[in-house]
Amino acid sequence: MRKLALSDEILLTVEKPARYIGGEVNMQVKDPKKVDIRFCMCFPDVYEIGMSHLGIQILYDIFNRREDTYCERVYSPWVDMDKLMREKNIPLFALESQDPVRDFDFLGITLQYEMCYTNILQILELAQIPIYAKDRTDKDPIVIGGGPCSYNPEPIADFFDFFYIGEGETAYNEILDIYKEYKKAGKSRREYLERVARIEGMYVPAFYDVSYNEDGTIKSFTRNNEAASLRIKKQVEMNLSETFYPTRPLVPFIKATQDRVVLEIQWGCIRGCRFCQAGMIYRPTRERSLEYLKKCAYEMLKSTGYEEISLSSLSSSDYSQLQELVYFLIDEFGSKGVNISLPSLRIDAFALDVMSKVQDIRKSSLTFAPEAGSQRLRDVINKNLTEETILDGAMKAFKSGWNQVKLYFMLGLPTETKEDIEGIAVLSEKIAREYYSIPKEERNGKVSITCSTSFFVPKPFTPFQWSRMDRAEEFIEKAYFLKDKINEQLNRKSIKYRWHDPHVTELEGVLARGDRRVSQVIYKAYKAGCLFDAWSEMFNYEKWMQAFEESGLSIEFYNCRERGEDELLPWDFIDVGVKKEFLLREYKRAKAGLTTPNCRQTCFNCGAKMFGGGVCVEDNTANEAGAGR
Repeated sequence: MRKLALSDEILLTVEKPARYIGGEVNMQVKDPKKVDIRFCMCFPDVYEIGMSHLGIQILYDIFNRREDTYCERVYSPWVDMDKLMREKNIPLFALESQDPVRDFDFLGITLQYEMCYTNILQILELAQIPIYAKDRTDKDPIVIGGGPCSYNPEPIADFFDFFYIGEGETAYNEILDIYKEYKKAGKSRREYLERVARIEGMYVPAFYDVSYNEDGTIKSFTRNNEAASLRIKKQVEMNLSETFYPTRPLVPFIKATQDRVVLEIQWGCIRGCRFCQAGMIYRPTRERSLEYLKKCAYEMLKSTGYEEISLSSLSSSDYSQLQELVYFLIDEFGSKGVNISLPSLRIDAFALDVMSKVQDIRKSSLTFAPEAGSQRLRDVINKNLTEETILDGAMKAFKSGWNQVKLYFMLGLPTETKEDIEGIAVLSEKIAREYYSIPKEERNGKVSITCSTSFFVPKPFTPFQWSRMDRAEEFIEKAYFLKDKINEQLNRKSIKYRWHDPHVTELEGVLARGDRRVSQVIYKAYKAGCLFDAWSEMFNYEKWMQAFEESGLSIEFYNCRERGEDELLPWDFIDVGVKKEFLLREYKRAKAGLTTPNCRQTCFNCGAKMFGGGVCVEDNTANEAGAGR
């Protein structure tokens, strides 16, 4: 029987002690003394959120299939446990063996959201691992970063030994094999990092130097070690039906954010929304086969006991065999009490038919994401969604019994005007009007429309990566303007309005497009007590502002200026396949209000064809149509 790292006395004094004891269903159990490599996988947020992350489940499965490797997990201790661990000098430990993380060979940290960056420093400090990579010795674990935020690793580069850029299914076995060889030969940490740097997709920050111009922009980004590559090309897995997928995922003892089986049906998105980073960095769009997904669904439901299965994708409606898959799942599992969850669906006849079969109309709401209130601005962001389509989908839903609608928009999009903002209120009103045009005896009570606005953050590797971002004060002004416009609508009582915290958004903007100098801001903010910044009750704007001031850096420099076409961007050394020339071309089309067809309609030569698969090779005739543009 495992000995827990924490006594019962401690566990009984903290919120949700199950966060720290491990032992979950499908947890891997190995003898740490009988393996060559110990790898601790970390999600830098609270347990319930980290346990819902599919990427960690996949890597956990990949690593533990190796007899020579034991992969375990660690999450950010909540503030009550953090306090106790510091007071009692308890080193951070892995859930499986309950051994200190500092005793592992690797600590792999998933970089899912910029607002978790101070939690990374918490993990390192509680684990008693030097926060800065330059201070680590051969006795410390190798600290690896991976995930969507690694596509601009510079703001946190000083804290990591190396970053894995791309999809984890492809190169990790090589990384571990080399480590095993080098460890046996007694080679140093630096020698290992020099060998890793030669693997495609691996970025070792210590092997590069950055210099800056007088105006604060980057002057040069150069190698200081011949092992480093001039450009880091992302790792890509092209055959999704022959790669790893966790058919025995971990099942927590307490309710997680995603408390269900997750069936990932495809990677990437054909739509090309200009604000969406995921739609660019995960190109080309690749699908899993229908038979593979059927097999996974059977095995995962059997091994977990879950009563819900969710189809995961950036745009589920674009999966070519969606109807066959959904109707199979309904026929096979619906009668057994398994609910089918279908996020990211376009509201059409098929979607409504499916939802009527798998959801309780009285409890569910329909979700639309127009993103912008006017057709002009939807064209700017390349949403390719018309008001007619939105209203038609809403009316079909209302006639089928739905009376709750969630609408998602963004404020602060490039070229936005007051008319565009007012358009959000007008569109919300038009949807309510559609509902009340139905005869009263045919309605399902009153309509409820929840209108939510987030604030636009320009992200690396999107056409808007050069864009200026609004200040928090501008976001607030726009939110109040929209609120007033909603209150002017005839059906205002049917519309609820919510908006995101603009100060969190402002900081996210800096962390998303920042350079290496931002690391000192993150460090100072952490040392001042900033932690769990993604949690509204924990976020401390004043402490972050103090950290910027002490570092001699400003939010305005990173957020509130238009970047020049020739400016060297912090992430320019990374090659995601999508070319900078294409992104710039799309930015210019956005300013001109021109839309770009989706990848299945016309190829606009983004560069992802270099990977030789997915949607890029589905139909060569159609794909060549726009190749010269």
